[in-house]
Amino acid sequence: MEPIQTSAGGVSLRSEAPVPPVGWRAMLARFDASGYAGIVILAVLIVVVFPLALDAFRLNLMGKYLTYAFVAVGLVIAWGYGGVLSLGQGVFFGLGGYAMAMFLKLEASSAAATSTQTTPGIPDFMDWNQLTALPDWWKPFHYLPFSIIAVLVVPTALAFVIGYAMFKRRVGGVYFAIITQAVALILSVLIIGQQGYTGGVNGITDLRTLLGWDIRTDHAKLVLYFVNAALLIVALLLCRWVQRGKLGTLLLAMRDKEDRVRFSGYDVSMFKVFSFCFAALLAAIGGAMFTLQVGFMSPSFVGIVPSIEMVIYAAVGGRMSLVGAVYGAILVNLGKSWFSESFPNLWLYLMAAMFIGVVMAFPNGLAGLFDAHVRPRIRRFLGAGGKTEWERKA
Repeated sequence: MEPIQTSAGGVSLRSEAPVPPVGWRAMLARFDASGYAGIVILAVLIVVVFPLALDAFRLNLMGKYLTYAFVAVGLVIAWGYGGVLSLGQGVFFGLGGYAMAMFLKLEASSAAATSTQTTPGIPDFMDWNQLTALPDWWKPFHYLPFSIIAVLVVPTALAFVIGYAMFKRRVGGVYFAIITQAVALILSVLIIGQQGYTGGVNGITDLRTLLGWDIRTDHAKLVLYFVNAALLIVALLLCRWVQRGKLGTLLLAMRDKEDRVRFSGYDVSMFKVFSFCFAALLAAIGGAMFTLQVGFMSPSFVGIVPSIEMVIYAAVGGRMSLVGAVYGAILVNLGKSWFSESFPNLWLYLMAAMFIGVVMAFPNGLAGLFDAHVRPRIRRFLGAGGKTEWERKA
């Protein structure tokens, strides 16, 4: 406190203003405030640390976990920012995965490779189900550009149809969540029931090459891991750009005060449609990368249970944090793998205990825990004041 002389001759105390950080601390403080520091740290972790620390099998397993992170990151925008809780994200993950799997399966089903079938040149499950020709709607998937477009467009278009039909009628909250669950159930039953066209309960398996490149080798899996990691980082940067712009502010305002945003002249329903479609697009990219990384796609990733698990990734990581959602996806799946390997008879109970414990102890997820206890110490060390981003937006 600094004493100062008043005009009346008295003395009062004036608080000294905090000294702003300078030099490298100022640079780090600005970087931390921008929200990109966490993305950079995550990028170093998945691009440098994991490839150096993990063997080929574990790294491929980590690549599979990162494909789930696409869904969790999309849910941060749709649920955390837009207030749109979807319990059917497995639908879009599965559609993206099936679109890529159809291309890979057709490449693996050349006439030479299927010469022992009753009808050479078609996928094996079609031959088993006595189909004698490739269905017309399968034929465009002979071409990779069409397949990539289908990965991006088909799930997004379905999300637009569902979102537009629901949000224009002001259907939201738990009702919308139930509807997305119904869509997930319908699609999984449809895929299983149309076995001759989709592979049924087994899905589309025995995927071998991508444009003649064997995706089953360790080298190919390593390359696909880095492609997957790069796409995830791009998705995080894109979502961060959305958050920091006017659109992100409107999504937050819509989540907290929907009527006020509507009375201000904005079409709230279309903002909800955007957030839902954006999350669907990211989920579809994750599904396509899952097919490439793992080598198959089945309806077990489309139904209600996997869709709820995907919401848990975002909840555990923190539904307001992009980076937290990635860590949540990794942590939940690491726990799932470790529990199933170490305690095969109890792993489901242990997973349930982990979910309940995290939600009860850390209602804002891992990101909330970090912002409440770790980031304030970092900011004090850097000499930066003010609230954290979580405190400003939660």
